[in-house]
Amino acid sequence: MATSNPRRKVRQDGTVAWQARYRDPDGRQRAKEFMKKVDAERFLATTRADMARGDWINPADAKRLFADVAEHWRTTQVHADTTAAAVAGDLRNNILPAFGDREIGRIRHSDVQAWVRRLSERLAPATVDRSYRWLAAIFRLAVNDDLIRRSPCFAIKLPVKADQKVEPLRREDVEALLEALPARYRALAVVGAGAGLRQGEAFGLTVPNIDFLRGREIRVRQQLKHLAPDPPYLGRTKTPSSVRAVPVGDTVLHALARHLEQFPAVTELVGHPSGQPELLVFTDDRGDPLRGNRFARVWGRARRDAGLPDGVTFHDLRHYFASLLIHKGLSVKAVQEALGHKTATETLNTYGHLWPDDAGLTRRAVDEVLGPCVAARRVAER
Repeated sequence: MATSNPRRKVRQDGTVAWQARYRDPDGRQRAKEFMKKVDAERFLATTRADMARGDWINPADAKRLFADVAEHWRTTQVHADTTAAAVAGDLRNNILPAFGDREIGRIRHSDVQAWVRRLSERLAPATVDRSYRWLAAIFRLAVNDDLIRRSPCFAIKLPVKADQKVEPLRREDVEALLEALPARYRALAVVGAGAGLRQGEAFGLTVPNIDFLRGREIRVRQQLKHLAPDPPYLGRTKTPSSVRAVPVGDTVLHALARHLEQFPAVTELVGHPSGQPELLVFTDDRGDPLRGNRFARVWGRARRDAGLPDGVTFHDLRHYFASLLIHKGLSVKAVQEALGHKTATETLNTYGHLWPDDAGLTRRAVDEVLGPCVAARRVAER
């Protein structure tokens, strides 16, 4: 418990100081000196109140370097491999240069806001938002571990993300891409446009996960991952909800069957979660697992030959697939399940603008059901 009165102390240089002495919750004697008695009294009163509330912070803990706390946070998190790589990159490039050598207890709200502003001048809003989330998580750990009393990450103004609505490719665009792609990668694009698989999911598709006969479906159980310098491997899907079975018709199944005839599956990777070697459906010209940077060059040439803009990526085939389902009247729930979204809200936030508006549906429902009855009555009254 804090003492009630500061002690007067004469220093070696003849100046007078006031020593605030107290015992911490562990019983250790502590002291802090002030030039003014009133400041020492205020400190003791605050310390006494903090101890009573259980909010007392060890001054030595607040002096720990941010870099040390950040490394402790990083090594204790349960992250997927790709997320862990993103965390390491953001820490190295965006966070530690600004805060690494500073005491964690001396980083203020204004420091964080100024850091966000500087990042916003050179990075996209999504990247700034991601780096800020890691920073805020590190400070939450510091609060939970009683290193600091309060996180400086509150009421921070982040850059506004542009509200860009998905504009699906047209059928002619997809046809042009299929024509421009080399034969080895054509079925890969068909799987993207006809089953909505993400690029990693398509790269990681194995022969056992295609049901050509009974179920007529593609089972998404894994995705191909690559974290340089390690070789590619089959790992978990983006989220647990990404695990799904996508019904596919003859267009996709015939494309896959023809692909396997032309380019027999010979490359094996250990499947996830089977733990057994499985044959990859898609490989590169050397028979190796597909790598994003190499495929990007193939895709870029095909995109240019098809006359499509630079921003068109493999993921746009997934958007095209979603637009087909919506155009054919499938429910939000059905589209959500086919895409592997966690919630229907996620599906609506991405594709809600593609569904027919309620006013149009209302008019059509009345005209289609009630219209014939009214028309028949008009005929009868003539």
